[in-house]
Amino acid sequence: MNAESQLTGKRLLLLTSKLGYQTRSFADAGRKLGAETIYATDRCHQLDDPWNDRAIPVHFEEPEAAAYTILETLRGVEPDGVLALGDRSVITAAYVARGQGLFHNHPAAVEACRSKERTREAFRAAGLPTPWFRALALKPAPDPALSGISFPCVVKPICLSASQGVMRANNSAEFSRAVERLARLQESPELRASRDPNLDRMIVEGYIPGREVAVEGLLTEGSLRILAIFDKPDRLEGPYFEETIYVTPSRLPGDRQSAIAKCATDAARALGLVHGPIHAEFRLNDQGVWPLEVAPRPIGGLCARALRFGPELVSLEELLVRHALGMPGSELEREEAASGVMMIPVPANGVLERVGGIEEARTTPGVASIEITARLKDAIIAWPEGSSYLGFIFARGGTPEEVEAVLRAAHEKLRFVIGSELPVGHAVTGKLPAR
Repeated sequence: MNAESQLTGKRLLLLTSKLGYQTRSFADAGRKLGAETIYATDRCHQLDDPWNDRAIPVHFEEPEAAAYTILETLRGVEPDGVLALGDRSVITAAYVARGQGLFHNHPAAVEACRSKERTREAFRAAGLPTPWFRALALKPAPDPALSGISFPCVVKPICLSASQGVMRANNSAEFSRAVERLARLQESPELRASRDPNLDRMIVEGYIPGREVAVEGLLTEGSLRILAIFDKPDRLEGPYFEETIYVTPSRLPGDRQSAIAKCATDAARALGLVHGPIHAEFRLNDQGVWPLEVAPRPIGGLCARALRFGPELVSLEELLVRHALGMPGSELEREEAASGVMMIPVPANGVLERVGGIEEARTTPGVASIEITARLKDAIIAWPEGSSYLGFIFARGGTPEEVEAVLRAAHEKLRFVIGSELPVGHAVTGKLPAR
């Protein structure tokens, strides 16, 4: 145990992908609080601690086996809290917490969140607004008329996240192309390596019109506290659903925000979630608030940097570490200023050759920071096959409208040069369509 951890004697078990953006931020938060962080990651077990973090190497594709490995390694060492980053580690975290006797979500509840089919079933059983849906085999491609499919509909993988593989179809021809495209994606070596048993299946559901919002929340023994409601000012109407801008506080009327908060509580309860962070997505229209999904984890990527809490402006990561370890401070409210993040969209498939305009974009008044996370010379993949953004733009201002304008202005100054799929030297601007 390091000297800092002796200040509290607390230990945090952090389950994370070896490539997770958030890992360092959570480690920094733990270090600030004087807590020891124990890592469990999905890196190769044959490597001899290449990052000098003494992480426990596991395979999240086999959550029960991974949990057993972690519990055996930790024998005699009792963590005070468990946090999982990303969707792949959450089930393992639930099993570990259960084995350690820590209050946490039941593994069955977490598994239901990972399956779009089981999530829809839980929402329907709870009486929440739910579109029609069918879980179908990808091959042979189903006949829409014989399968009870009407249009417009949305074709989705059952277990992928970040809108990867999600496509809207307005007629039979588009449906057939979407099914064929999803089948190719799920047959890729990268996804086959995940050993997901649902890669030969899909879910098809009715398209829900309306605007979309995201909710960041924190459950404490079954009680949900809303940390932030994010507006998504860009209309997500298809054919693909790559997200771009999140802005908080929401500009929706108070009664609509109350309805979102109630739906988030009801959706978490329907899935059996009781403790820890959640990130949830909802659609709003004249018929009410429609829950899309609830993930038992914090917001992904670097997006957490858009949120700060209390007079000292502590990070979301610190707030969640405090909560996981039972330390005071997790009750802090979000800062009063408006804030937002743009997940920089991928304009085309290819190899990222160069990024221009970064310094100019950073000097845009209101920009808090810009992080380009895609590496030069790496292949980048656009949606619906893709799932990783080019980077993130963060902004703060007096109003949500100001923040949105700053994000768009900064993005327009960025220039992404993509080779292979596009002519050499062709610059793709970051301009987004008007709202």
